[in-house]
Amino acid sequence: MVDPLSFRRACSRFATGITIATVLGSDGMPQGFTANSFTSVSMEPPMVLLCIDRRANILPHFQAAPEFGINVLGAEQKELSMRFATRGQDRFDGVAWRTGVGPSPMLEGALAQFECLTRQVWEAGDHLVFLGEVVAAQYGDGAPLLYYASAYRELVGE
Repeated sequence: MVDPLSFRRACSRFATGITIATVLGSDGMPQGFTANSFTSVSMEPPMVLLCIDRRANILPHFQAAPEFGINVLGAEQKELSMRFATRGQDRFDGVAWRTGVGPSPMLEGALAQFECLTRQVWEAGDHLVFLGEVVAAQYGDGAPLLYYASAYRELVGE
């Protein structure tokens, strides 16, 4: 049996990008949170996966919505990542965003964006896994915001 701390530390050695997952909340307001538990799943059809902790206050908004957005952050967006990781504030206050093909909030200036229809949700331990079919995607140039060994990092030697 692997102890939780060892598992967490081992997982932290996998470098990930940082995203902000967004949804139009059940209250009609934009909702979002910082997530690095995101990955592509399939090219045909285009699908992605997002994992959300069962204890997250934002979870009911994602469960109620038929679609969600993923905003991949660039290296210069560390403050935005930290804002959307902090509880107890209006995360969208002063943040430029627009709706895309659907109602999901898409953040201006993101390195890449995915608009997804929720196709499946299933339980996996202490998280729910959301499988989304990508209905729109766009991207720009720039360096990604990375997370490794429990800290923000930058690409070196591009």
